[in-house]
Amino acid sequence: MNLRLIGIGAGVLIILSLPLAGAIAGPDFAGQDDGKGGGLFTTLGLSEPARTAPAPAARPAAPATAERSGPAEQPRTDSHCGPELSSPHGVEAQTCVLVAEGRTWGRSYYRNTSGRALDAVLTVMGPAGRTVRIACAVGAGDEPGLCETPKEDSAGEPESYSAVAEFAVPDDEGQLLLRSGSNSPAPGDG
Repeated sequence: MNLRLIGIGAGVLIILSLPLAGAIAGPDFAGQDDGKGGGLFTTLGLSEPARTAPAPAARPAAPATAERSGPAEQPRTDSHCGPELSSPHGVEAQTCVLVAEGRTWGRSYYRNTSGRALDAVLTVMGPAGRTVRIACAVGAGDEPGLCETPKEDSAGEPESYSAVAEFAVPDDEGQLLLRSGSNSPAPGDG
């Protein structure tokens, strides 16, 4: 019984001493000073308050410039995407054409739940027969991923571009498991 009372008393003593320990330590945590020169010793007159250096002489004002606060503004990226498609073989994908700052590229978002590694080929077709193609390795696993072509200077209206991603088994037969396009009709649209 006495041990229980001693334990409770010790717990109460610890809880009550935490604010006191913080006051003794003062307000300067990791270089953050509240400017009061604080701490319990100063408050009780047991120590001199911290002295601050005089402020430097004021400099002439610089010409006004536009200042930004917050994160830098990101350029707008427009996209034209086909529907999200899935195959009975465990591949899901959505393919898009993206346009930003006068550049165009293709991107395919995918998830591979087939249980085996796959090959993907993403092709972007543009006006005047322009074509960009890239091969991507698609790992076995169900983590989402993406395959993206390099960004190329745009050569026409965004609507004149399309992209197609093909996901296949990487063997001699190369069985096609899914084809996803930026201008594919949604399932059931004909």
